[in-house]
Amino acid sequence: MGESTDEGEDARIDRLRAWFAGSLGESLQAIEAHRLREVLPALPGTFAVQCGWLGRRDLLESSPTAVHVLVDPQPAANGPQWVAGRAEALPFDSKSVQVMVLPHSLDVSAAPHQLLREAHRALVPEGHIVILGFNTASLWRVPCLVRRPAARPPWCGGWIGVRRLRDWLSLLDFELTQGVMLYYRPPLRRQRWMDRLFFLERMGDRWWPLGGAVYVLVAKKRVAGVTPILPALRRARVRTVSQPAGARYG
Repeated sequence: MGESTDEGEDARIDRLRAWFAGSLGESLQAIEAHRLREVLPALPGTFAVQCGWLGRRDLLESSPTAVHVLVDPQPAANGPQWVAGRAEALPFDSKSVQVMVLPHSLDVSAAPHQLLREAHRALVPEGHIVILGFNTASLWRVPCLVRRPAARPPWCGGWIGVRRLRDWLSLLDFELTQGVMLYYRPPLRRQRWMDRLFFLERMGDRWWPLGGAVYVLVAKKRVAGVTPILPALRRARVRTVSQPAGARYG
């Protein structure tokens, strides 16, 4: 797990919201949103939930489900229908949600195990959970090794490694169906340097496929009695578009 501070969960969320409003955060979430526009259309259902509103984006916009709901303590000015609440105590009946998106929800949660248990409770059998989180094995982790920037976003949360998260999902009877890494550039402050390093998005999948700043995992709630084989995290290929694009599966 990544560095964390003694500040409360609400304070960490506020810090990350401010960070996502900056140039680096906006760039990162543009790639995340692009990837979700490729993932969500393939996930069927009628009811989709986004847990958390860090980047002020409607990440469910491409979901084919009829109903989109955002769960967050604070109302959203632009986005899906808002329901006051937290991901650790979802205000939904058991087995009522088909698709659930957790955009860095585990990174800021004070109770990540409880959050995943709630997601499992609320999802219907064969329902899908989509998790976005900061990767502990990326270049973004380097500052934590040479100094202690834990009070600064995005390092002020509790990062959860892919291997650990896969174990947690398996214990909750989730089947991992997709996995990809995004954003291979280091977290530099100057936008012009970030623009110059965009070539790393095309090279990252080939040379360090598990080194992206963010992982996207898609898992399906298993039907009782079925034990599928978990696939390995697959490498991604980046498609170049007019603005930074997300990675695609090979």
